[in-house]
Amino acid sequence: MSPFALSHSLFGHIEVICGPMFSGKTEELIRRVKRAQIARQRVQIFKPKIDDRYHEENVVSHSAQSIQAKPINKSTDILEHLYDSTRVVAIDEVQFFDEDVILVVKKLVRRGIRVILAGLDQDYRGIPFGPIPYLMAIADRVDKVQAICTVCGGAATKSFRKILEDEGQVLVGETDIYEARCGNHFEYQIDEELVSLKPKSEPIEETTV
Repeated sequence: MSPFALSHSLFGHIEVICGPMFSGKTEELIRRVKRAQIARQRVQIFKPKIDDRYHEENVVSHSAQSIQAKPINKSTDILEHLYDSTRVVAIDEVQFFDEDVILVVKKLVRRGIRVILAGLDQDYRGIPFGPIPYLMAIADRVDKVQAICTVCGGAATKSFRKILEDEGQVLVGETDIYEARCGNHFEYQIDEELVSLKPKSEPIEETTV
């Protein structure tokens, strides 16, 4: 075993898989989970209950790959359902969780657990999504994956929302609502909205969760 693998097995680490819609984030999460299972590591997978597009419980990729998961309402539920023998925790659609997920992830790492996170790095406006920016900053490994632009076929890094009505930041949907776009064909204008990106709450403090 390499020194790198040994240090991770003792202290835990964070992996973030992020990118736009239809970029294969969940597929990559499932791939890593299955490899950990082949290595006979105890794995637990969590997903937000709000994401029931394909299945109420399973994590399902756009390419129809599937794996069993535990749907939860809030991030602290992860600690309540965690087994002592668990060595790997995977969280899909992590952008939908509250800011407490940051503290939960840190606590998991302190327990020596490998944490695999997958989620959108930007919302439909091209603005960093939820806790993802912070999680990317503290991660030991970050993989930004790309989709294919539906307009030109180039590398897509944005999630374009096709409906015109303002439904808020969180609107769960598939190809009926979203398309992957490259920067050249991403049509949402955010210049006037940048002023609203100032922190609206106090900095996150580490407390017992």
